[in-house]
Amino acid sequence: MPSHHWARNFAVAHDDIDYLMGLLLERETPLTVDDLAYALIEQRLQQEAAALREKYKDVQVYNPADTFKVGQRVMFPALDYALGVVQGVREGNNPDYGAFKVVQVEFENDSRNRVREFVADYPNHALSKRFEEDSTMLPGASDLSAEEIFTANRSRIIPILETALQESGDLVSVAGKWFPRSLMLDVNEGHLNLAEAVLDINSGGPMLTEQILDEIGGLGNAPKELQVFSMNHALNEDDRFDEVGAVNTVLWYLKRLEPPEVLSTPAYLRYTEQEYEAGLLTPEMRALEAEIDDEWSPIEPPDEQQEEVSITLNYPHRRVGTLPLNARLQRIFPTARRTPRVWVTLVDGQDGEEFDGWVVRQERYVFGLGKLYRKHKLPVGAILRVRPSEEAGKIIIDFNAHRPRTEYIRLIVPKNNQISFEHDKRAIGAEYDDLMILGADDLAAVDALFQTTQQSRKSLSSVLLTTLTELSRFSPQGAVHAKTLYSAVNVVRRCPPGPIFAALITNVEFEHVGSNYWKLSAH
Repeated sequence: MPSHHWARNFAVAHDDIDYLMGLLLERETPLTVDDLAYALIEQRLQQEAAALREKYKDVQVYNPADTFKVGQRVMFPALDYALGVVQGVREGNNPDYGAFKVVQVEFENDSRNRVREFVADYPNHALSKRFEEDSTMLPGASDLSAEEIFTANRSRIIPILETALQESGDLVSVAGKWFPRSLMLDVNEGHLNLAEAVLDINSGGPMLTEQILDEIGGLGNAPKELQVFSMNHALNEDDRFDEVGAVNTVLWYLKRLEPPEVLSTPAYLRYTEQEYEAGLLTPEMRALEAEIDDEWSPIEPPDEQQEEVSITLNYPHRRVGTLPLNARLQRIFPTARRTPRVWVTLVDGQDGEEFDGWVVRQERYVFGLGKLYRKHKLPVGAILRVRPSEEAGKIIIDFNAHRPRTEYIRLIVPKNNQISFEHDKRAIGAEYDDLMILGADDLAAVDALFQTTQQSRKSLSSVLLTTLTELSRFSPQGAVHAKTLYSAVNVVRRCPPGPIFAALITNVEFEHVGSNYWKLSAH
């Protein structure tokens, strides 16, 4: 892998910051940390080259075609860049080669002070071209380009440089770009009030900074990029505005007009971490956990983005109108680490209708699918297919639709502040997972049951016991699949599969009967 001695031990000195400050002042344009790192590498290579040229400015690189004088310092690339001094010059004596000279050289680091002779003033020497090629590189000079050094060492250089830029105190970072604080344009309260009015007229956003500047008349005659940078910084410092753009895109939204479900995690999606012994889970359970791919399960994202991801809709996400930002969907939905919320366009794969969507990265969900779910009457357990559109910033939500047919499904019917189920017929027009499908006619009653369960602070084992008791009524053997239990438990308590599976193993009330099926124990 290409590298360089100072790149392997990269550090940023005050002179480096001064150089980058001067560069930013000269260009009058904010630059990314990558741009600054590349410029710093180029500058260091230029400094090295200048120092070497100074060191060897009186040294002539040996070439048999050249003429030399007594006292001339000569460097020999073919002899590991050895340095010598010409002690004498005489005529050559070989009729076969014609006229040439011989230089007598004493090498500086030769302890025996030997004098060696070399051909000179001989243009037709067969090796002269090779000597010319050797002479292009000074000893100690890097044979790597700035691009090669940057590419090979980016992961090492960027964090160190970012820390140094932050600690300098003289530079401001906005949306991944840097600029001297002292040269930023003044953005006053009037500008910010106009920006708020522009966003208000446009339903809160999202809008590009350039669009906002055009609407308010700009910030004078400064370069447009500097206007954008200064406005971005001012908007970022004002609580009225929210930056909701994906990576490499800055979009602004009025925070007061954002959906409440985006600013505060809906209760149905809030997971209070449940401690459990993950080592108790069997390989079969781990496989089921990976299949469900709950956003709160400890599953690593795949190395590469998949062209399409299938997920099964659980009750909390169906109720709120969200998607889980699980391990696989993290590779499809845009995320921006500089902001907790990212605005996206969600596209109905059935008819192309578009909806505003919001990626809430830290809380691991995507909001904005309620209308789509209701339009197609998708049940809990529906299998959705999610893929990126060819248009940047758009995500397609699709499913396998078919002519609605009547199916018996589990209906949630709360009774006496307890979860209960009934089997009834419903028309279903989408592919679904039979182990997870659920329906509900009285959403207000289910919401009330959820609230009651939260207030009672029942243990997970207690919730599981009630749920398994109810579901077992519909099986002649009284056995219920672990995936069905996961789906049902999440009606009243948000919980990933891991803690549920661990509770099934550790509680004597439950008995495993094979193939991820469980029943009440007979003790």
